[in-house]
Amino acid sequence: MFRIEFIRSTLTRSHPQRLSRVSSLLSTWYSPETISQADNDDDDPILIKLSTAIRDSYKEPPSEFSSSIRKVLPSLSVRHVIDLINRNPLSLPHRSIFAFFKFISSQPGFGFTAESYFVMARFLAVHEMFTEAQSLINLVVSRKGKNSASSVFVSLVSMRGAPMCDFLVDTLMITYTDLGFIPDAIQCFRLSRKYKFVVPVRGCGNLLDRMMKVNPNGTVWGFYMEILDAGFPLNVYVFNILMNRFCKEGNICDAQKVFDEITKRGLKPSVVSFNTLINGYCKNGNLGEGFSLKDRMEKSRTRPDVFTYSALINALCKENKMGGAHGLFDEMCERGLIPNDVIFTTLIHGHSRSGRIDLMKESYEKMLSRGLQPDLVLYNTLVNGFCKSGDLVAARKIVDGMIRGGLRPDKITYTTLIDGFCRGGDVETALEIRKEMDQNGIELYRVGFSALICGMCKEGRVVDAERALREMLRAGMKPDDVTYTMVMDAVCKKGDVQTGFRLLKEMQSDGHILSVVTYNVLLNGLCKLGQMKNADMLLDAMLNIGVVPDDITYNILLEGHHRHATASKHYKQKPEIGIVADLASYKSLVNEIYRASKDHRNS
Repeated sequence: MFRIEFIRSTLTRSHPQRLSRVSSLLSTWYSPETISQADNDDDDPILIKLSTAIRDSYKEPPSEFSSSIRKVLPSLSVRHVIDLINRNPLSLPHRSIFAFFKFISSQPGFGFTAESYFVMARFLAVHEMFTEAQSLINLVVSRKGKNSASSVFVSLVSMRGAPMCDFLVDTLMITYTDLGFIPDAIQCFRLSRKYKFVVPVRGCGNLLDRMMKVNPNGTVWGFYMEILDAGFPLNVYVFNILMNRFCKEGNICDAQKVFDEITKRGLKPSVVSFNTLINGYCKNGNLGEGFSLKDRMEKSRTRPDVFTYSALINALCKENKMGGAHGLFDEMCERGLIPNDVIFTTLIHGHSRSGRIDLMKESYEKMLSRGLQPDLVLYNTLVNGFCKSGDLVAARKIVDGMIRGGLRPDKITYTTLIDGFCRGGDVETALEIRKEMDQNGIELYRVGFSALICGMCKEGRVVDAERALREMLRAGMKPDDVTYTMVMDAVCKKGDVQTGFRLLKEMQSDGHILSVVTYNVLLNGLCKLGQMKNADMLLDAMLNIGVVPDDITYNILLEGHHRHATASKHYKQKPEIGIVADLASYKSLVNEIYRASKDHRNS
């Protein structure tokens, strides 16, 4: 995100005086002579001896490199190596010094300090060996681990003001960030301020980017304010990214704070700034603030664009305010903005959901007239709208048009059609669509099976419904309570209560929590068969497992008891039952029914 080009362009616009600092940080080449030197006469004899050995060994084959240095090793200290890098009295090639550094760091018993690695890293950066320099800093941080920023940063303090020292601070922050040591990276920034280094622009940018991706608690906003106050380049783009992050998390209050800070810092919110916050308010269900921002946007002479209208229209459609959505659509068109397929899809979906199929068709025709092509999502929305309104012919035509346009129906398309035809009582066509799915390699999933089973049950095709249920189970799908209950109801109405109880046991063994509706279906089947003793036993079983009967339960049972209280065809008397909502009332009425039946037989 925070590339060099962005830093340079930002600093050129807002802080020209810092451009020279960034240039020196990123690209200026320094010759060895710019590093502090002393006359050869003043150099440590060991340093001269070491430099000579490296120069001579550089001329030898690589395999002889260690032998030419070995004589000097016993008298060497870490300070000699640092002096070699800083002073380089014989102007040795930088690559030969780096080769020696790697060689001696691998020798047993010779341990470099963090300062040594930073001195070498700075030397490499001066000679544009940035990758190698970064690898040394990465080595230091990896060895020191978490919570090491304070001790590591001390090694940089003595180098303050030296060429490429600012590069080291940046790279140290980036290394801590990339290793996931975020508190250490923040500590590096604060130490850089304490010791008056140049603001580490690359390091701050990299850390800010990482915090926005992984930080869930909003401290990224406080950190951003901190680096801005320190002189980090201002840019509306970064504010917009922060706003977008807060809006996605549903944190609209912090998003508003970010937006307000843009003007406080002397910047002008862009159309993206307004749109980000408008969209955030709309998704948060606050249409009033969304429209208020649109008004503020227009007063600041920032023209709303298609995205602005899209966010507001979408929110209006979700709240079923289709009149307002159409008004905004017309306003957008009057201002010369061309609605895109997203806006048309939003309107069409809204009309479909509200049952205004006429307006759905009108919006679809307008879309086509503008040369916009529907996608699969829009086609499925149209199919769903027509199916819900019962216009199955139109739904089928939409699918045919989709296929002609080169789009293949998916499982949502087919399932919507199957559900529509089943609701319309045309199970045969629904089964034909199911065959079409098989031919196209699209498997029927749970919703489709449930729709077919429901349609078959309504038409009394009990055998087919149970067969579809078994197929569903073999496919590894778990039927829901409604699907099981529909099949149970169908078999019980056919007088097959035994199959109904078998399905009840399947539900229990499969972990379903049985509801009163399921029990009412079985009770109704038992009562119709006159098995009142079994019905009362089932009622007791319900109560024992904690399923609370409702008024429908008791009235099914009362109706059954009344119907089967006497074998006499001439017994017509029926007490006024009404609605019974508790067990005591139910038992009282049952006793009354049977007492009346007994009196009738004895008379």
